[in-house]
This record gives sequence, structure tokens and C-alpha cells, in this order.
Amino acid sequence: MKEIYEDFRQMCQKFLQQEAVPYHDEWERQGIIDRGLWLKAGKTGLLGMGVPTRYGGAGQPDFTYHAIFAEELVKARLTAPGFVAHNDVVASYLTHRTTDEQKERWLPGVCSGDLIAAIAISEPDAGSNVADIRTTARKEGDHYVLNGQKTFITSGENADLVLTATRTDRGLSLLVVERGTPGFSRGKRLEKLGWAASDTCELFFEDCRVPAANLIGRENAGMAYLMAGLPRERLSIATVAVAAAEQMLTETLDYCRTRQAFGQAIGTFQHNKFQLATMDTEVTIARVFLEHCIARLNTGELSITTAAKAKWWTTELQVKIANTCLQLHGGYGYLKESPISKQWANSRVQTIYGGTTEIMKELIGRSLGL
Repeated sequence: MKEIYEDFRQMCQKFLQQEAVPYHDEWERQGIIDRGLWLKAGKTGLLGMGVPTRYGGAGQPDFTYHAIFAEELVKARLTAPGFVAHNDVVASYLTHRTTDEQKERWLPGVCSGDLIAAIAISEPDAGSNVADIRTTARKEGDHYVLNGQKTFITSGENADLVLTATRTDRGLSLLVVERGTPGFSRGKRLEKLGWAASDTCELFFEDCRVPAANLIGRENAGMAYLMAGLPRERLSIATVAVAAAEQMLTETLDYCRTRQAFGQAIGTFQHNKFQLATMDTEVTIARVFLEHCIARLNTGELSITTAAKAKWWTTELQVKIANTCLQLHGGYGYLKESPISKQWANSRVQTIYGGTTEIMKELIGRSLGL
């Protein structure tokens, strides 16, 4: 398997270097990734890897392939959240929770890149606590009438399919809202501290008539579906965190070996050497735990609690690594065009989305009977 994984990694590297790296600076200035990249990624086989082959996917349930693609996005200093949400989150829901008719309607486009997918949970008054969701869907004949607002939606502008969490009569339900649905509109593009090329915006639903045929699974079962999907989503975030921490450490080690101060490389000063040794140890531990969690996910044994541990610990480590590495770069690290400054900015949101660190610890605490 190692050779197969390595071949796939090299394919990802080649694709990203040819089709994304030369244009990424412009996408960051624009605040959005060109849709053409999605089409090229689909043609290369990098979208819908877990989707059955009859719908255009690779039919590969092994999460390792998703992790490799995310890692190579990070290593190439490219924007990752949109692809992670599309591949690792929404495509999984559409593969495992949909009817045959829905699969035929949506999955081929998700795999080809013709349809970009997003997930809409967060609201102005409902972040990590999905129980506070206020968006409502009222059944009227063969439609649901959707009213409410979502915010901080990754790929919110590019998205053709939005998996939307909404309150129905006796609980939460999941509806797919398609581009062009009457009553569905998007707010202005939100400017963020990091991930500049990740289009993020608010979504508005005003008497939005969504066909009942777009209901995912059973009505009022959305909470159970979300809880079942969270381990995969949080592991995806942890994958990005570990890859980013490894990348920042590698680049900082190179810098500390060559940057001179007081007649010697700054990495040879004992304080700096100890900081680098500590980071190297912690990043190694994070990688081992991540690989353990991926193996558990592949066998269906990754629990919500273990995923929460991976999510909070790796993302907090990413932020710590980013801060220490920027400090070691000194003034050069603070320059806007510096790779480490961009990594520092991109890192900060990792402890927030997908459930804040505080929510992760609350979940773990409850598992301890506290």
C-alpha cells in the first residue's frame, strides 16, 4: 500500500504544481478559487474519491487518500478548506445518506467538479451548538419553505449544492439547497484573517421553496446524521493541522540552520535548539495519533470523543507551532509575503471551526462522566 499511496501523493503534487500554484496568488487577491480548478481536479480524480465508481468517483473508502490530498494542498501553500468540505464532508453525506435518485442527480457533478458542495450549519446565533439553530423549514405539499440565515460558509459563493441544517417540526433536518432556488441568496464575500482564497459568505433563505425530494435521509433525523458525520469532519481538520505543523517546522528548521546572529546559526543557541526539539517531538506525537485515528475511521471505530481529542489537540498545536516559528523568523516572519506569516494567519481559525477547542473539551469531559 505504501507504494500506491506514494504514487497518489506524487500525482497530487504534480497536479497542484501545474494547475494551482501558479495562479494561487491571484485567487487570494480575488478572494475565490477559479471554478476551472474544480473541473480539472475532478478530471484528475481528486474529487469524490470515496464515491462509488458508477457515479464517477474512485470508489475508494480509505480516508488516507483524502488525507494525502489535504496534506499536499498544505505543503504547496494552497487553500484547503473548500476541498476538505467538498470531499471529506458533503460528499460523504451524499454518498451514505441519499436515495438512488439523489445519488444519480448529484454525485456525478460532485465528482467531476461541475457541482461544488458546501455545508451550512453555523448561524449568527448558533455556532458550535447546533441545538441553537433557528433556520426553519415548513413542509408545504411537495416542498419545504425555508427561512433563516447561515454565516461563515466555506465555498458559500462557489457552491452549487448547500447541505443545510434546518429546524423542522420535531427536530433538525438536512436539506440540499441548489443554486438558483427561488428565495436563496448570498451575502457579500467575507474578508478573513487567513485562507484568503477560500470564498466565505453568508447565505439567506427567504420563503425559499426547496423540493421535498432534496431532503437527506429522514425528516427530523438531522441531529443524528450530524453527530455521525462529525468524527470525519474533525479528523479532516486535524489532518490539515498536522500537515501545516510539519510544514512550518520544516521551513523553520531550514531557516534556523542558515540564519546567522552573533556569528552563529540561530538554531544553535540553546533556547532555540530546545524550542525546535520540543516542536519536533510534539509534531511527531501528533502524526502518530493522527495515523491511529485514520485507521480507526477506516474501520468505522473512530468515536466522537477520540475525534474531538484529535481535533482540539492538533489544532492548538498548529497554532502554537505557528507562533513559535514566526518568532524564530524574527522580523522576516512578520512580513506579509513571508510563508510563515501566511501559515500563522491560516492556522488561527483551526481551533474555531468544526467545533471550538472549548466545545471539544466539553465533549471529552462528558465522556468522563463529568
